[in-house]
Amino acid sequence: SRTLLVSQKGCLHLPSMAFAARRGPVESRRCLRAALSLAVLAGLACVLAPAFTGGAAPDGRRSASRHLVHYRPASSRSVRHAGAFLPLEGIEPAVSAYVNIWTPYFQMAKDAGLAPDFLLHWGHGAAMGTVLFAMGGYGAFLGWSIRTGNGGAVYPLSLGQSASELHPTLMALALFFFLLGGQGGLVLLATAGQPILESVHSSTAVIGLGLMGTQAVLGKTMGESESARTVHAFLGTGTLLFLVLHAYFGLSLGQSF
Repeated sequence: SRTLLVSQKGCLHLPSMAFAARRGPVESRRCLRAALSLAVLAGLACVLAPAFTGGAAPDGRRSASRHLVHYRPASSRSVRHAGAFLPLEGIEPAVSAYVNIWTPYFQMAKDAGLAPDFLLHWGHGAAMGTVLFAMGGYGAFLGWSIRTGNGGAVYPLSLGQSASELHPTLMALALFFFLLGGQGGLVLLATAGQPILESVHSSTAVIGLGLMGTQAVLGKTMGESESARTVHAFLGTGTLLFLVLHAYFGLSLGQSF
């Protein structure tokens, strides 16, 4: 079966989860353990880190004025959803400056009644959930179809394309929408007067994008290496499961304010 490349988060090529047959039992087991261990450790870090940090985020809160977002000291009410476990404070000023470019437009749309509060609050989650479960889920199915030797199969939802043709395109689009949607999520948080980069959801977003980037690089460089294809397949599945965990933290964040 031929190697497929995928592009995602911004038309980058996200590796297909498809792989050729395994080369040997010992090598395959090592690759499988490495891939699954990475995904499992990342998930455990997300779940356990808040317990070691006491669920507290770095001091600092953002409140939205009509057109700009400003920092001010955090209060006990502003950190209900806190719990970031990655040291993101170093990049927060730059991210905040970027977010402040777009926040006034969203605020004006809100004030004019063009963007209902419900849409501003849950629109990001609804859009990203669709990308994750529809595009990511079906893309994973296509990838495993390729791996099991059915890369030439054309399924009812594949728009006339074979699994090996659609898989890279679908995952590339998913990556693009995740990158675009992540920016929108930050802007919407700021528009709601909430802190950015201070929640578990923000930390898992960084890890999730990192895993997807790793998958993209692996897909571009694995060639016909059976061991690399095995890692790509199982790490891709682990990444998808990790993003489901990320979605759970996003839902919790949305319910906290």
